[in-house]
Amino acid sequence: MAEGEGGGKPISEAVAQAARAGAEGVEERDGRRRGRPSDAFGGDIRRRDVFPLLVLHLVAQEPTYGNRLIELIEEITEGNISVNPNTMYPLLREMEGQGLVQGRWELPDRRTRRYYSITPGGRREYKRLKAEVEPFLDTVIQSVSLVKGEIYGDSAPRS
Repeated sequence: MAEGEGGGKPISEAVAQAARAGAEGVEERDGRRRGRPSDAFGGDIRRRDVFPLLVLHLVAQEPTYGNRLIELIEEITEGNISVNPNTMYPLLREMEGQGLVQGRWELPDRRTRRYYSITPGGRREYKRLKAEVEPFLDTVIQSVSLVKGEIYGDSAPRS
């Protein structure tokens, strides 16, 4: 078992600790656990925290529509995270129902693009999520770095 730099704890122990820290953000509903801490952007954590944070971040910059949000998330993550419209549009409707975003039709007399903008309640939620999600993202980064270091033995980027 490999030791961390400077005689620290074994890599496997550090990864397990990071996974436990990530699991703290996984909620229980209906008596069942949702999401897996080993799936960094899967399950409820992805839907419940990271995606709403990204949506609020993007609509705070300028009003935009669902397909553009999908494109922006893919651009930000260089294609590593793709969002299905079947995920985005229910999320936008839910966030609108919670008063976090406000949707307006591009052409009100017919259904065209629906542009979403952030509300004052959305700004408060954005601030809250920003603080809450950062430790989780740090845990994901640490876990992936530890796994990469264990396998490749260095921190040089691989092409």
